[in-house]
Amino acid sequence: MPETRIWGETIRKLWFTETEKFRDHLLRLDRESRRMRFGMLVDDAFVHKYAERTGQFQSVIYGSFAGREMHAAAELRMIGDSWHGDAEAAFSVEREYQDSGVGTELLGKIILAARNRGVDRLYMNCLSENRKMQRIAKKYEADLFFDHGEVVGQLKPSVPTPLSLWSEALDNSNGFVMAVLDFPLLQRFNSAA
Repeated sequence: MPETRIWGETIRKLWFTETEKFRDHLLRLDRESRRMRFGMLVDDAFVHKYAERTGQFQSVIYGSFAGREMHAAAELRMIGDSWHGDAEAAFSVEREYQDSGVGTELLGKIILAARNRGVDRLYMNCLSENRKMQRIAKKYEADLFFDHGEVVGQLKPSVPTPLSLWSEALDNSNGFVMAVLDFPLLQRFNSAA
């Protein structure tokens, strides 16, 4: 099934024209959820700068959307200069959407994206008290180990196949249609009609 729905939510890739949705989601995180996402307390100015730089890092971001708002995000970021080798995954879920299965679904999308980009090792760093993220990583059989007060999860994605590439392409095309339908110019045109 190319589109995933969890209690009315749609999970899809975020497009480069939607950076503000990612930023707004991160800004809505409560203090503890923000600390879990970034591994430290960060202010709004940090979040603004972080969201602005996602294009520079060539991040792949999936979001869980209820209507036009994104309430959870998973980010895949390369480590180094190319996708071949290591990559990092990071997750954030707004408090009222936690414990709904959305984190598990997002990790599945990130693993597929990493696989299709030839990533050899996928890392997920989280604070040692972030048991939710550790449970999600274990669902995908990640190896967990402690490193300087953090827990690091490591996965080795399978090699890409025509089926895995097709699956992501189909997800992307459906997600693109959903993003276009949500594009502000189209909304203004529809309201004027």
